[in-house]
Formats: sequence, C-alpha cells, structure tokens
Amino acid sequence: MLSYLKIILITFFAISLSAHAGSREQAKRIHDRIAGVPADAATLDSMAADIAAGDAIAAAYTAMQHSDFYSVTLKNLITPWTNEEQTVFAPLNDYSATVIGMVRDDIDFRQILSANMVYIGDNSLGLPAYSNTDNGHYEAMEKNGVNLLSGLVQQTQSSVTGLAADATAGVVTSRAAAKAFFIDGTNRAMFRFTMLNHLCNDLEQIKDATRPADRIRQDVSRSPGGDSRIFNNACLGCHAGMDPLAQAYAYYDYEYDSVTDPDAENGSLVYNDAGITDPETGTRVKKKYHINASNFKYGYVTPDDRWNNYWRNGPNALLGWDAQSQGLPASGFGAKSMGIELANSEAFANCQVKKVFKTVCLRDPIDTDMTQFDSTVSSFKASNYNLKQVFAETADYCKGD
Repeated sequence: MLSYLKIILITFFAISLSAHAGSREQAKRIHDRIAGVPADAATLDSMAADIAAGDAIAAAYTAMQHSDFYSVTLKNLITPWTNEEQTVFAPLNDYSATVIGMVRDDIDFRQILSANMVYIGDNSLGLPAYSNTDNGHYEAMEKNGVNLLSGLVQQTQSSVTGLAADATAGVVTSRAAAKAFFIDGTNRAMFRFTMLNHLCNDLEQIKDATRPADRIRQDVSRSPGGDSRIFNNACLGCHAGMDPLAQAYAYYDYEYDSVTDPDAENGSLVYNDAGITDPETGTRVKKKYHINASNFKYGYVTPDDRWNNYWRNGPNALLGWDAQSQGLPASGFGAKSMGIELANSEAFANCQVKKVFKTVCLRDPIDTDMTQFDSTVSSFKASNYNLKQVFAETADYCKGD
C-alpha cells in the first residue's frame, strides 16, 4: 500500500513538474518572440503563472511591456515599410516612430493612413528639434539609446511640420515616406508601396483589365513599341485602377536640390495648399502629373486631387472594401480620405495579422492556420484595430504545447 501511494505521489509531482516546465518554456518562447530578448526571472515567473492559469494573452501583454518590443521588434517590422529597398537597415524616422507610438498607445491602427499625427522625442531628452529637411531628430534618438516605450510623445503633424491639417494622412505624409515615395517620378510609387506595405498586395496581384481606362494619364503610351496589345494586356490592368486612386496625391511632392544634394537627404515634403498654383500646370496639381504628356495626348489630364476606387467592383472587390458597406462613397478628395478607404478594407486587416504572424511565429501562415488567422482578424477589428491584440493572440497560438 505504501509503495502504491509513493507511486501516486511521484507521478503527481512528475506531472506537476512537467506542467510547470511547460508553462515556463511557453513563457520564455512568448517573451523571446515578442521582445526579442530573454525575460528576467520575475517576469518569467509572472508570465508562466498566467499561462498555467490559462491566460497566455496576459502573459503576452506582459512581454509587450519590455522596451525592446518597441525599439527592436516593432522597429524591425516597420522599418522596411519606410524605404523602396524594403531594408530593415535604415534609421528610425518619423514614419517608423509614429507607427511605434500608435501601437504603444493602443490607437486604432487604421489611422496609420489618415491621422493628423506624428510621434517625436520628448522635450526632456535634449534632442535636436524635429526638422522638415533632415532626419537628425530621430537619428539622435537611436544614437542616444532613447527608450521608445517612454521617450515618444504624440503631436499633430500640422503643429510640428506646418502641413495643413486636411492635407495630413498619417505615415503617407511623413517626411520619410515622402523622401522614399514622393521623390521624383509620378507619385505612383507612393500608391504602390502603400498597397504593398499595408494591404499586402503588389500591383501584379491586383491587375484588372476590365476597369475603364478613362483616368489613365497621358504619360502611359497606348501603343508601347507600336503594339497596342501590350497596353491592353499589361499596362491597362494596373493603371486603370491605380491612376484614379493615385490622383489623391496630386498636390504633393518631395523637393530637394539635385545638384548639391544628389541623395536627397535634405529635401522636404511640399504640398500645394489652396491658393498655390503650379506654374507648369496652372492648377494646384504638381507638374509631375503632367509629365510626358506627348506619349498619349488624349489621355487623362489631372485637374485636381479627386480619387475614385474603380476596384470596388470587379475581381478586386475581393479586397473587401468595408467603407462600401459603411455607406462611404467610392470617391473623395486628397490623401486623407483615400487612406480611410484603403484602411477600411479586409485586405488591410488581413495584412496586419499576416505580418505579425510572420514576426511572432517566424513563418507565413499556412492552410492549417486559417481558423486561428481568421479569428485573430476578427479580434483585431473587435479591439478597435489594436495591434497589440494581434501580437498577443498570435503569440498564444505559436507558444508551443
């Protein structure tokens, strides 16, 4: 009888030890994936206790209190969105700092494409002032090892940069985004990378040659190389939908001195506010929207910043334009309202969950993950688009057994 009891006790302690080891291992994995560094003993104990009690979400939120979640994990996630090369090896800037601050403060993530908002370093840090013509403020933050969990403060873009409030559009009108995507060209780059970074779709994936061509600009030849089939089978599919949406950026440019500053390090975002007329177009529209007009002189001549979303219909209705279900029109004026259109889509919500899943689980989601993936998308929306909730649920899912 005594031996039997000993066996029971030994088995009980073995099971208890196994469960304890499991919760600690899961806690360690969650903290490593979210913060990128090991947890201290007290934090690990607290997280393991939450997991053992069936609350891995609370454990994940504990891990998000570590400063490296902001300065390492989030920065590495966001930085590739801020440059055409999509490299993580770029300095902190007003784009990445603003997204980090929004996540920290539990702000509706849809505002990333429309808010009058920017995050800068706290005045007490003794940093160089924010500048419209350089990135020194943010580079000093990195050099000085500023804690982004406590060192960032929210301001309005209009008060910091002088941009008109109705011309602000979240990170789209950050200096870093302007330097990367409004520079030179035709401003189509801003649209392409906004779609790629925030809806996880590049133009090739959403080509639709069934949309009308009435808003395609003059610079797009209708017979490239003398062959109209190239336009109809290749160019039309992207430009028919892209050009009427990219028209929202018609008043923006990134200006710099190409002679003294060939790398454009000291340029700035410029915007033609009401009353400002571009000397080449005779309207508020930047001259870049009228370049190469002789390529097809019967093409669309951009008169203003009115955008239309032709992709609400046709194959790209699958992107899930939630603004349509909310009764919002498929057109508007300027980058702010167009950012609201893009952010209120199923593609936007799915994209954020997909990116967090890869960051936390170290892989893309596959078919067997779709039930959890869809559940997390629903939770993301229900939480007022709180990205921390996505990190927490994804960390729970990928914590291991």
